[in-house]
Amino acid sequence: MKAREASSLARLRLVGQGIQRRSGSGERAGVVDVVRRLGALQAQDLPGAKWSVALRSPGATLRTVDDALNRGEVVRSWPFRGTLHLVAAEDLGWMLDLTATRTITGAATRHRQLGLDSETFERARTVAVGALEGGRSLTRDALFAEFRSHGIDTASNRGSHLLWYLSHTKTLCFGPMVGTAQALVLLDEWIGHPRRLSHEEGVRELALRYFTSHGPASLRDFLWWSNLLVPDAKAGLDAAKGRLESFTVDGVEYWMPAGALAEAPVRSTVHLLPGFDEYLLGYTDRSAVLAAEYSERIVPGGNGMFLPTIVAGGRVVGTWSRKAGAARVTVTPAPFEPLGAEQAAGIARAAARYCAYLGLTLNS
Repeated sequence: MKAREASSLARLRLVGQGIQRRSGSGERAGVVDVVRRLGALQAQDLPGAKWSVALRSPGATLRTVDDALNRGEVVRSWPFRGTLHLVAAEDLGWMLDLTATRTITGAATRHRQLGLDSETFERARTVAVGALEGGRSLTRDALFAEFRSHGIDTASNRGSHLLWYLSHTKTLCFGPMVGTAQALVLLDEWIGHPRRLSHEEGVRELALRYFTSHGPASLRDFLWWSNLLVPDAKAGLDAAKGRLESFTVDGVEYWMPAGALAEAPVRSTVHLLPGFDEYLLGYTDRSAVLAAEYSERIVPGGNGMFLPTIVAGGRVVGTWSRKAGAARVTVTPAPFEPLGAEQAAGIARAAARYCAYLGLTLNS
């Protein structure tokens, strides 16, 4: 992909993902609106996922995001790729309907290795329901203790797989915050008004959400992100095409919301993104936003742990870290190349926004 095409793709994604807004657009997306529009945000790193939401919602703070979790408007579970995501509460059920059976089947060998059979899963379900029914909530550690008190071993990652299975089968989800931890609740009690979609409606809705929020993106990107079967992914895209438009680069067709190409371009700004943000993780092909020679800097040692990134002009230009105290926070950029004055000023503005989100003062 040529540099000009990559730059155009990256800038369109910045706007599509809600990271950057067009001047004068007047958009005021709330926390739940952000999550619902994106479909799902990868959230194994919960603090990072909260920042992913807030940076797309003008003025949102950590408390704003926590409030949405505590009210049950946003939940965390494993709807896609066997990985934790934040989703709008009403969407979790129909998303699991599309993906859970295949994901559970794919984990069967690992479950056998751990000695987790159907009888053990059902015993754990009974314990969980008994401990949580009536609107109660428990942290992960507290629920593990309940399992152990009933003779269910949680060692060697068994406890995590029990939660994973019970969440995939619509018994549990992560709901309110308890300090810095997120408590588990019964899905049916916590989500009062689930949206119900047929299989055909679900794949169309998922495709529309993905390409509207992540576009320009390819069918291959959508297949990776959703982990749908190829026929389902194609059917979803076909059903959504009436509200999308596409263009082709190097023989690859990229889909995005209808009318997006005709909109005025945005002025480039600098953003501090968390490590697992959808801007990087939402695609199988990241070449438009990340140069191959810097991949090792983003995921040191290829260990799957993505570092927070600095994005300028749509491209990843470095990483950053933070050290927070009780009242102040230090943000340390690590650019790949020396920064110009404009980029340095942009990082300072982005750091100030991050500190406002935390409710802390930035160390200069």
